[in-house]
Amino acid sequence: MNNRDAKANALVEELRRQGAGRLTIFLGAAPGVGKTFAMLSRARELKRQGVDVVAGIIETHGRSETAHLLDGLEVMPRARSDYRGSSLQELDLDALIARKPMVALVDELAHRNAPGSRHERRWQDVIELLDAGIDVHTTVNIQHLESLNDVVHRITGVRVSETVPDSVFDRLRDIVLVDLPPRELIQRLKDGKVYVPEQAAQALQAFFSPSNLAALRELTMQTTADRVDSDLRETQAARGAPGMSLRRGVMIAIDGHGQSEYLVRVGRRIAERRAAPWTVVTVQGARAPAESVQRELDRAFALARRLGGEAVVLHGNNIVDALLDHAAQNGVSTIVLGRTRERPWARMVNRTLTQQLLQLGAHFELNIVSTPEARAKSRRHFHNPFEGGGWRDFGIALLGSVLAVIVAVVAERWVQLDDLSMVFIVAVLLVAVRTRMRAAMMAAVLCFLAYNFFFLDPRFTFFIGARQGVVTVLLFLIAAIVAGRLASRLRQQVMALRAANTHATALQGLGRQLASAADLGQVVQAARTALRASLDAATWIRIGDDDSIPEGVPPPGDKDRAAADWAQHHRQPAGHYTDTLAASDWWFLPLPDEHGVSGVIGLRFSERDMRLGPERRRLAEAMADDIAQTIVRTRLVEDLESARVGGETERLRSALLSSVSHDLRSPLASIIGSASSLENYGDAMGEEDRRGLLDTIRLEGERLDRYIQNLLDMTRLGHGSLPLNRDWIGVDELIGSAVARLQRYQPTARFDVSIAPGLAPIWVHPALVEQALFNVLENALKFSPPGEAVGVDARLVDGALRIDVRDRGPGIPEDERKRIFDMFYSVERGDRGREGTGLGLTIVRGMIGAHGGSVEALPGGPVDHDRRGTTIRITLPLITPSRTAPPPDD
Repeated sequence: MNNRDAKANALVEELRRQGAGRLTIFLGAAPGVGKTFAMLSRARELKRQGVDVVAGIIETHGRSETAHLLDGLEVMPRARSDYRGSSLQELDLDALIARKPMVALVDELAHRNAPGSRHERRWQDVIELLDAGIDVHTTVNIQHLESLNDVVHRITGVRVSETVPDSVFDRLRDIVLVDLPPRELIQRLKDGKVYVPEQAAQALQAFFSPSNLAALRELTMQTTADRVDSDLRETQAARGAPGMSLRRGVMIAIDGHGQSEYLVRVGRRIAERRAAPWTVVTVQGARAPAESVQRELDRAFALARRLGGEAVVLHGNNIVDALLDHAAQNGVSTIVLGRTRERPWARMVNRTLTQQLLQLGAHFELNIVSTPEARAKSRRHFHNPFEGGGWRDFGIALLGSVLAVIVAVVAERWVQLDDLSMVFIVAVLLVAVRTRMRAAMMAAVLCFLAYNFFFLDPRFTFFIGARQGVVTVLLFLIAAIVAGRLASRLRQQVMALRAANTHATALQGLGRQLASAADLGQVVQAARTALRASLDAATWIRIGDDDSIPEGVPPPGDKDRAAADWAQHHRQPAGHYTDTLAASDWWFLPLPDEHGVSGVIGLRFSERDMRLGPERRRLAEAMADDIAQTIVRTRLVEDLESARVGGETERLRSALLSSVSHDLRSPLASIIGSASSLENYGDAMGEEDRRGLLDTIRLEGERLDRYIQNLLDMTRLGHGSLPLNRDWIGVDELIGSAVARLQRYQPTARFDVSIAPGLAPIWVHPALVEQALFNVLENALKFSPPGEAVGVDARLVDGALRIDVRDRGPGIPEDERKRIFDMFYSVERGDRGREGTGLGLTIVRGMIGAHGGSVEALPGGPVDHDRRGTTIRITLPLITPSRTAPPPDD
């Protein structure tokens, strides 16, 4: 990312925040430092400046000086709820949003709401207020920050359960440090200004010790300084300030064996200090992790998302290669991982993960984190080698060894097989392809011991009599270990490829179905089918306010619809598997677009399959992203098509108005002028003059009638309502009728008609084809020189009737011949003369096309070796009705 990209990203983030409310946090090191007092003092100052300030919820804890500051401020009534016979009071979120003040005061950001509230935590209420465009002032202590939970625990010995994700802090615009020296805070505690005397005495002995307060105070100032630095970097990036260092990512590798959440918190703090993006990853092989491991991974991933990071599941048999490849592809510079235990036989079998990363990851910074809990876990794991793999795999290894002994006994006694070692090696291979690596190694050791005890002399003892026997059993052990390791690795690779292939196949199938979807309805149907097939879940896709439920889908209840509304309005997942409206049976994923959210996807899994692993979550989120992008693409295509049609309609409307204003008004002007002359001067005119004016009125009226008829025909063609009443008519009669009709309007017109002998009658709509011929002939006459004849040639060519109308006019350039059939095409050629509406040839194409024929413009014919003029060629297929009277005889 260069400086220009950083500036663009910072500006985009600034624009994104402009529509949302601004968050101001009053941060303190401990209760009693005066956070609420400082927030209310700021609120009173804003009130004096004319700012609309409303106290949403304030906890005074009986402090009179704090309660006094509420005088003069508007205080929202609290929402009441009954829980187990008790009446609880909470923030009335809906009333506060409806009131929509400029600034809302919400005390105690880390507070846990009463059961039955919309959100489990108050910080979620604050997020909704910010999304509604309301500025929020709130208070919180440093020990409630999620990424500092373990640090505070080590300092104070108290594990804080009510925490606030660091992602909430990422949205703040101002942070106010409310500081009080430890001695003054302790004195306030003794004076009873923080807790009642009994609680104060206990607090002084535990949490409020001078050393604890000093450490928490230092932690608070460090956090505030980090936030100030972060804001400064964002401001400089938005201004395009030079010299900004390239932010490199932090990758936190977890395995689900006891320290995952701790590693997430430590890694988050490292990334925060470096202002770097961070990702939590785990590598999965062929087999799904144990249930306890999966639960820990789910908790760690959920924690990472709450803290503002990403969670990624990698697939691969080699953990080191998977981690290094992901780090290289995603710009990671720092890898954070837990301390791995070095086994006494590590150099014989394999190096630890840390050793391999140190050797292969030369370009990465490794942060190896260890805790007393991890070391204790490591010692327990050393004494219990089956803790991670489970007793099921050990049982398979033991059963395989016992079956190998039975098969070897049968083979020795009845088959007379001398080399029984192959029986045990096959058993190790079978165990390896069914279990993990550890179970395969255990099967190799058990088979080695069974082979030695039962089948090597002296039998029923582990003593080996001959030197060759020692070499044999050692080679057997090595072969069994190598074979088991290779078989297990091959199985894991196959399973990993199968899992990745399943994921890729699901996305590819979704993409293929979405690619063939032409409109929004087809996109929704294709998405519903793909989601149901890939995730085995009931699927409800709601676009906009469409609440229709497809057949076969359980109808959502009120809680489910509330979760869907929340996910759609806040662009965040809601419902099951989330912290928002978790009582819903549906898991809702938003479908974002460029204007917000176009809709939501609801997934409901069966009762037997309610656990949502990271792999299925990742697949569902990836499919939701593809569906959202397809919806955006579909709507964009529809908008572009609407814009194109609108532009074309406007162009045609302008052309039509221009044509009406010019071409239709000309005959009207002639008619009106002639009629006025007759009315005013008719008595003084001679008979010949009066006859001339009457002829003008008649001719111009017929001309106006033809224009109007063209407009009506074009309208019927555009609506597809031009009926075909076919009948038999002779070609000579058809051409003769059009020529005679045109000669009535233009008596001086000359035509050179050539009709091939023997042409049979054709089955067409006579009036339409005659009108088409009339338009072509009239068009040719307009641009033929005076006295020049218009040629008409009719003959059969390749089983179709071809009529060529040729003029001797200026001709049409080759690049414009196809365009002359467009409606209102305005040029001074062809059908675009000064007296035309620009509809004649367009109507010809529509009428002939309704018969299945075609019309094209060609250069003039070779008359006296002169290729002047234009030939309009009409081609009509010869159609015979299935049941009708035979054509009439000529």
